[in-house]
Amino acid sequence: MKRREFITLLGGMAFARPLAGRAQQSAIPVIGYLSPGSPDSDASRVSALRSGLKEAGYIEGQTVTIEYRWARNQLDRLPTLAADLVQLRVAAIVTPGPVSTLAGKAATSTIPIVFGVGGDPVQLGLVAGLSRPGGNLTGSSSWGPEVSAKGLEVLHELLPAAMSVGFLANPRNSALAELQTRDVLTAGRTIGVEVQVLHASTEAEIDTVFAKLIQTRTGALLVSVDYFLNSRVTQLVALAARYAVPTLHTLREFPVGGGLISYGGSLADTYRLTGLQVARILKGEKPADIPVVQSTLLELVINLQTANALGLTIPPSLLARADEVIE
Repeated sequence: MKRREFITLLGGMAFARPLAGRAQQSAIPVIGYLSPGSPDSDASRVSALRSGLKEAGYIEGQTVTIEYRWARNQLDRLPTLAADLVQLRVAAIVTPGPVSTLAGKAATSTIPIVFGVGGDPVQLGLVAGLSRPGGNLTGSSSWGPEVSAKGLEVLHELLPAAMSVGFLANPRNSALAELQTRDVLTAGRTIGVEVQVLHASTEAEIDTVFAKLIQTRTGALLVSVDYFLNSRVTQLVALAARYAVPTLHTLREFPVGGGLISYGGSLADTYRLTGLQVARILKGEKPADIPVVQSTLLELVINLQTANALGLTIPPSLLARADEVIE
């Protein structure tokens, strides 16, 4: 072989290798993650999503790539972030919570959207039906409004002398907030407890809520099922401790982080199921034909250390039903 031909061959090989590498990389499916929150607020969700994907054979960075888009509670940014993921032509978009799901739905009618929400996706206007969602949306759901009503009963069992309980809802998540408020008010009338409906959609408004609870001498606080409020667990734990307000949250992360008590669905199980739904789409199934799955796990978690700090005695009936007691 002549010297010039040999150099040309080497140059061709050097050029072909990066091309081959890029082609191999492009073969890895890319999914989008459209969040109203931040990496910190969604850490548990993302961890569970990765777990579900891994269970189905997809490992981030090896067999699947995830493009993250964070609105950081600036919800007006969601349409732009959704449009960015559409432009990337991702294989699917994961949307935690109804607000980001609706933003994704408005941005595309062709790219599959896989949601994780609390409550009934049909009532929230996300899908036509649970068994056959239709369109380009499917996903997973956990317990919703009915959990808040039951949570009020749990608080009443814990604090039978408290005649007034605050109910914290996010007005920016209007559909879910309205459903929960209706059920909680009904439950309050049934058990003879006055429910004070409070609203917060920012960190500052959450601070104001606790100050108002003290002013009105409200005996306890019930936190609704909501993406934003779920993402503020650390803030809620700190405020409940500072103002000595017995508080019930829907996530076990609340008592695990130092809060008093939680009653609700499992965030980890819901987003693990979301990951499994995404995997089905990556393997060729259409979202219209993939039934929405519901996490059936309900967890009652009690932190005895926090109860002691508040001077509360947990009734034996609650302790007996608890799934986890933190001592």
